[in-house]
Amino acid sequence: MIKEFWLNLPVKNLARSREFFTQLGFTFNDQHGQPGMVSLLMGEKGLMINLFPEDTFKGFAGADVSDARRSAEVLLSFDAESRAEVDAITEKARAAGATVFGEPAPVQGWMYGSGFADLDGHRWNVLFMDFGKMPKG
Repeated sequence: MIKEFWLNLPVKNLARSREFFTQLGFTFNDQHGQPGMVSLLMGEKGLMINLFPEDTFKGFAGADVSDARRSAEVLLSFDAESRAEVDAITEKARAAGATVFGEPAPVQGWMYGSGFADLDGHRWNVLFMDFGKMPKG
């Protein structure tokens, strides 16, 4: 059975990527990380997102690295505790060099979110969800 799940993303510059995610307030798993990679921790359960130089990623993926700046490969979504936190994360991302493709705004009447592309073009979505306002279906 599956014990853990983690994501692996290619990046052009590990040091710049680590600094970018540090500015957004992410934490890192330096015990899991090894030379030539950076492991981000996400959420209360500590989902790992591993960043690898493109050549390394290409080697173990067995395929060319897609150009995330030209097309979406995946949308990495995470939750925020409030609308204000969505706004703050969006501004931190912008200040750290991200491209904001979706300014903070209400979504479907019960969510509030924004979207940004990191330094390598990977797309991130941050949402505050007010489940008390979620439509009953």
